[in-house]
Amino acid sequence: MQTTPQRSQLFVASCLALLVTSLSFGIRAGILGRLGVQFELSAGELGTIAATAFWGFPLAVIIGGFIVDIIGMKRLLIVAFIFHLAGILLTVFAGGYWSLFISTLFIGIANGTVEAACNPLVATIYSDNKTTKLNHFHLWFPGGIVIGTLLVFFLDKMGVGWQIQVGLMAIPTLIYGYLFSKLDFPVTERVASGVSAGDMYKSLLNPLFIVMIILMFGTAITELFTGQWIDVLLKNVSDNAILLLTIETGIMVIGRGFAGPVVHKLSPTGVLLISAILAAAGLYLLGHSTGNMLFVGAIVFGMGVCYFWPTMLGFVSETLPKTGAVGMNLMGGAGMFAVSVYTIFMGGYYDKLVAAKLPVGDTSDAAMNEARKLAGPEVLNATLVIPIILVVAFAVLFLYMRGKKNTNSVIASAV
Repeated sequence: MQTTPQRSQLFVASCLALLVTSLSFGIRAGILGRLGVQFELSAGELGTIAATAFWGFPLAVIIGGFIVDIIGMKRLLIVAFIFHLAGILLTVFAGGYWSLFISTLFIGIANGTVEAACNPLVATIYSDNKTTKLNHFHLWFPGGIVIGTLLVFFLDKMGVGWQIQVGLMAIPTLIYGYLFSKLDFPVTERVASGVSAGDMYKSLLNPLFIVMIILMFGTAITELFTGQWIDVLLKNVSDNAILLLTIETGIMVIGRGFAGPVVHKLSPTGVLLISAILAAAGLYLLGHSTGNMLFVGAIVFGMGVCYFWPTMLGFVSETLPKTGAVGMNLMGGAGMFAVSVYTIFMGGYYDKLVAAKLPVGDTSDAAMNEARKLAGPEVLNATLVIPIILVVAFAVLFLYMRGKKNTNSVIASAV
């Protein structure tokens, strides 16, 4: 672990930067439906706009992963600050589809750049406790979504417009930009440990790393697609659909806060297996329930997706340390890219479902609401296949890692 007198300050500033990232998800999830109405956008167009954040993210996180060791984490975070501020201002003054598209792209690039710098930063300054500290860092993602959705909910009740709601994100953005400009940064763990760039790139071809990239597709889609679209998909099933996201992410905040004893008790692969089981159960409840049972589904689903993202990153960083910052950022980029593609596809699928469920010749508001009420849960049911596959995959990974650990123990005992 690299010691630095500013370690705590660096961690706090990193959490603030991630807070801005998550506020963008929470607030956008809360206002997505209104943007569609105000600018007369279809669900497919809304899906494309929402997906822009998800593919702007992998673009930035992958490029950032390759250059962070060269230009340093501080310069990368200055870039994130500039894109965050530009994206927020462009959203506030948006006038239609393309301005929303570009502003969302900028915010996605900023979000990816934050992760490209902060994930290796946290792994570097807490190299003796990576998975736990990455969970503590990433609790600010669901934490920001809780704050964002509650802001939307209560400011809506007060009649405050969505432009002001988005503009509030500028406050933590300015704070984290100021803090990072004043702090000194260590070099990344890979550079400090003397692992060459060549060895790092070779380690990316490790079959286990490739498997983890594929599994990241599923964990990211399960968590982020559902969270970003839950208000759209279930708003005609529940009067408080956005509160489902608040409950889900609130559970994630609590879970990540207690990640230390959970990870040490169950092991990262054990955590991932149980997470997949709970995520599948929660998604099933969300897609097959009404009324108060929807909130039970949100709680179970939140428990399931709680540890996915940080534990996937922590597992790779601990098990395949030579992959360095590039490995962690390729994981994040792969996850967000999968979400972007899936979001575009499912936005169009949702439009088709709604059209198919409309009575012939009836496009009244009542008929449209009923069609959406039926279509939303069907999208969730289609997505349910993904965590079911993850249950099987993580069960195999759990057995593989346990067998590998037992083999290593036998070898060590023999020596």
